[in-house]
Amino acid sequence: MSLNDLPPDSRPREKLLARGPQALADAELLALLLRTGMQGQPVLQLAQALLDRFGGWAGLLSASVADLGQVKGLGPAKRAEIAAVLEIARRSLHQRLAEKPAMADVASVKAYLRLHLGTLPHEVFAVLFLDAQLRLIALETLFRGTLTQTTVHPREIVKRALELGAAACVLAHNHPSGVAEPSRADELLTKRLSEALALVDVRVVDHLVVGANDVVSLAERGLM
Repeated sequence: MSLNDLPPDSRPREKLLARGPQALADAELLALLLRTGMQGQPVLQLAQALLDRFGGWAGLLSASVADLGQVKGLGPAKRAEIAAVLEIARRSLHQRLAEKPAMADVASVKAYLRLHLGTLPHEVFAVLFLDAQLRLIALETLFRGTLTQTTVHPREIVKRALELGAAACVLAHNHPSGVAEPSRADELLTKRLSEALALVDVRVVDHLVVGANDVVSLAERGLM
C-alpha cells in the first residue's frame, strides 16, 4: 500500500502541509521518504518496523547504507534516499558546531555524538578537537575496542591535537550496553588525559559518555 491509497485526511503529506511537520508521528515522517510499502506491509507499517529495528531516529541516523541494505523492503532507491537525508542531518549538525562555540550548544554536541557513536556494537574513544573559540575542527575516532573496553593512549591524542592546531577538546566514548553512566575508570582517564593535554596548552572542556538514548556529561556531573 502506498501513501496515495490512504484516506486523504490520513496521508502524512497532506497532514504535514495542513498542520506542520511537528504534527506527524515518527513513522509518518519516515513514510514520506519511503512512499510505498511492500506486499503485505503498508508503508506506515514498514516505516514503524524500520524505526523499531534501529531503535528510533538516533539508531537510524547512525545506520550505514550496508545496514539499510539488510532491511527487507528497502530497494536501492529507498536506501539511497534515506542515506542522503541521514547524511544531511549529520552535516547540518557538523556545520552548526563549526560555526559557533560547541559548548554554547551542548544539546547539538550530544546529538552529534549520538549520531556517530550511539549505536555502535563496540566501544570507541573519540575526540572533538576545538579551536580557540571552541568551534569544531574535527571529530575523530582514535581508538576502537571491544564490547566492554577500549585502550586509550594519551600521546596519540596529544599528537593529533598538535597536528590539528587544537586549543581545546571534548573527549567522548560510547557504552555499547546502552547505559550512559560514567564509571570510576572514566573519571580517572579524564584526569589523566587532562593532565597530558595541559602540557601542550590544550584544555579538556568535557568528557561525554554516549549511550543508546542518552549522553552524560562528566563536567555537568561535577566529575572533572
